[in-house]
Amino acid sequence: MCGITGAVWQHDRHAISPEVLGKMTTSISHRGPDDSQTWFDTNHRDAYGQPLCVALGFRRLSIIDLEGARQPMANEDGTVRMVFNGEIYNFQTLRRRLEGTGHKFATHGDGESILHLYEDLGTDCFTQLNGMFAIAIWDQNRNRLVLARDRVGQKPLYYAVRDDRLVFGSELKCLAAVEGICTELDPAAIDEFLTYQYVPHPGTIWKGVRKLPPGHFAVFEGGRLSIERYWDFDPSLERPIRAQEARERLHELLTDSVRLRLQSDVPLGSFLSGGIDSSLITAIAQSQSNQPVRTFSIGFPVAEFDETAHAAKVANHLGTKHERFEVKPSGVDVIEKLVWHYDEPLGDSSAVPTWYLSELTRKEVTVALSGDGGDELFAGYERYRALWLSCRLRKMFPIHKLPGIGMIQKLPDPNRRRSLIRRGKRFFEALGEPPARRYMNWLQIFPERIRASIYSDDFLASLPGDDPFDFLASIWARSEGRDVVSRASISDILSYLPCDLCTKVDIASMAHGLEVRQPMLDHRVVEFAASLPVNLKFRGGRGKLILQDTFGSMIPRSIFTRKKMGFGVPIAAWFRGELKPMVHDTLLSGDARIAPMFRQDEIAELVQSHETGKQNHCYRLWNLLILETWLRRWT
Repeated sequence: MCGITGAVWQHDRHAISPEVLGKMTTSISHRGPDDSQTWFDTNHRDAYGQPLCVALGFRRLSIIDLEGARQPMANEDGTVRMVFNGEIYNFQTLRRRLEGTGHKFATHGDGESILHLYEDLGTDCFTQLNGMFAIAIWDQNRNRLVLARDRVGQKPLYYAVRDDRLVFGSELKCLAAVEGICTELDPAAIDEFLTYQYVPHPGTIWKGVRKLPPGHFAVFEGGRLSIERYWDFDPSLERPIRAQEARERLHELLTDSVRLRLQSDVPLGSFLSGGIDSSLITAIAQSQSNQPVRTFSIGFPVAEFDETAHAAKVANHLGTKHERFEVKPSGVDVIEKLVWHYDEPLGDSSAVPTWYLSELTRKEVTVALSGDGGDELFAGYERYRALWLSCRLRKMFPIHKLPGIGMIQKLPDPNRRRSLIRRGKRFFEALGEPPARRYMNWLQIFPERIRASIYSDDFLASLPGDDPFDFLASIWARSEGRDVVSRASISDILSYLPCDLCTKVDIASMAHGLEVRQPMLDHRVVEFAASLPVNLKFRGGRGKLILQDTFGSMIPRSIFTRKKMGFGVPIAAWFRGELKPMVHDTLLSGDARIAPMFRQDEIAELVQSHETGKQNHCYRLWNLLILETWLRRWT
């Protein structure tokens, strides 16, 4: 687990100096506190005799082969060099195969297998890797730089091509260290951010700066960049399978995924929230360990947001060595840190507890397992149940046309996080829409009608004709023919999972030099789960059925039957308390950075409506505050 950066250029006026590469590499020192290396080749010439220069930077967090496996790493004759962020879990199998074909290994780490595999297979090598990764390979003989990102998007990789020069890095900070890269905001990205609470790939908050999409590789050759997909599954395909066979296959896949992710030369533990997913991953890990697994949970002094009693119950049941951290999360204290580390606006408020849990866990271990992905793969979110229920109701009678439905929207929002009235308002708001639009309504932070009302005329005029909904719609369309729950689940796997959840976990953990491994996101598990008939995962409004059927005996039954809490903090109360002065000093101030983009009277109305308890706009205000704080820090 590390941080990578670098560049390729042809002309001296586009050169990356050692000082600039040093800044690019130092900007991600938190990702790799154990070692720092850079490498230059400014003497190389391409096939036409023209100069072709390359610079690679690397920060290392040592996990496997602590003394060796330093990067940038070269093959036997030095013609291929690589920097790599992540873990290749099947590297031992790959190594044995490569040694059998004559390759000589200089280290015991996982990264070297990528180099030799690339020598044999070229860009086809990425299909052989089981892991999470962002990779940059300089191929001297072919005069090209190859970038690649893991299938699900667990590791980030940003790049920009300007004037025949390509610059890349694990975080946007790397590119911001290069003059002329991060200079102009993209209005469409701001519109997308306020819709989804993240900027969808392949775009970023900056014009001309891109994210490499998950499951893709890019080749920069001859001053041109080409991008290709190397991994995909057919979202429209449902594979018939008997229930017993499905349970056996899931047990085999997930058990093996956990086994692979237990490889480490440093202390390893497991996040344990007390929910189904983290409990199952911990249970499987404990079943494969000859000593108690170290587990970690975080508690808050607000009962509605504290799951630690459930985590303790699971830990006691499994016999883990459990540690409960308790913090009083502070939006004021943490928001500046989040904005600096996340580089571009990310409005997921669960980044706050993820930040604290990573910070405290890192004091005890260097690697932690996590249950991320279980909700998306096995239909665990309440919004899937809402979509399923709405379709059933519409088939029974046109409930969305009944008089009085619109009056529900005028009811005041209670402060409680999981209020029935609040959930009911969101349920009925889009009942008359097609399923994809209906699902969008439960995902979005600012609906189109509110965005249109708060944007200034100038900002509206700067927006392209594209609708942010197009991102979800294009993904939704790929699962044509599947049931609505499967379509929503697959859409989340291909959008919310890489753009929000994986980004949130990667940045929060790497900010503290902690590696988080997510066994649910093994591509074999993802492919299998996506192809399952819905009735094996979801029936009668309940999800994750196959997880309970397969692994239910490993953890207390109450973990499956209790209500889902999620991972959050009391931001609704914060905006009426500790964050209130910050909101007034930033969002409502005369020098607000968002002022040119928004109608300040409409923003003031949102704030007042929330503070007086008329409506609960906590997630909208959080996203606005993140955006304003980000603009103050990065522009």
